[in-house]
Amino acid sequence: MAILEVHSLKKIYTTRFAGNQVQALSDVTFSVNQGEYIAIMGESGSGKTTLLNILAALDKPTSGIVQLNGKNILDIPDREMSAFRRDNLGFVFQDFNLLDTFNLKDNIMLPLVLSGTPYQEMRSRLLPIAAKLGISDLLSKYPYEVSGGQKQRAAVARALITEPQLILADEPTGALDSRSTDELLDLFNEINKEGQTILMVTHSTKAASHASRVLFIKDGTVFHQLYKGDRSSEEMYQNIANSLTILQTGGVDR
Repeated sequence: MAILEVHSLKKIYTTRFAGNQVQALSDVTFSVNQGEYIAIMGESGSGKTTLLNILAALDKPTSGIVQLNGKNILDIPDREMSAFRRDNLGFVFQDFNLLDTFNLKDNIMLPLVLSGTPYQEMRSRLLPIAAKLGISDLLSKYPYEVSGGQKQRAAVARALITEPQLILADEPTGALDSRSTDELLDLFNEINKEGQTILMVTHSTKAASHASRVLFIKDGTVFHQLYKGDRSSEEMYQNIANSLTILQTGGVDR
């Protein structure tokens, strides 16, 4: 069952001074099934960040449709958008986006605070998630007191606590060392196996090799895709590397 459907998405920017038009997305169509783990890859300027911003309802396309559980998010009034985003989407960013004036517990619970969730329910959601992510003993610490990997675990907890339909991850391993990267990717695998749908934009072949499907964006459209199937992450890594070479050289994948 498709949880996210993207149809004929186009985005054209007009520069402020010269009035030139830049086409960031030309014709993007794909769907994401419930429980899938999708990675989106492409060179800088390929349109993947623009695509993520539209899926996150942070930007609007020039034309096209984005449906989450059958609802076109582009039709949601601006006054309702923040609540829709908070209730349906979880976000994991490269730079964590944690507030330094809040401890980890308050950072994680912030989306529930904003939605008016009773404290007892917030606590009942927080404790099992913190235990799963191995940060129970860090909840009273502030972001500047913990490592990058621990910050990212707190960010993942914040994304999960609203029980979102979809997690959107933007270069989630970009600021992590190799050990923290491995830990985060293992964590994503675990929560995906439990049924959480994940869509991740990444430059990292290693990160993408953990996904069940990889979409390659080139010149604003979906150029190619790879399914992991029964391949190991190592085999998927090599297939992704080969596809990126084709993407960069303009060859045709056979």
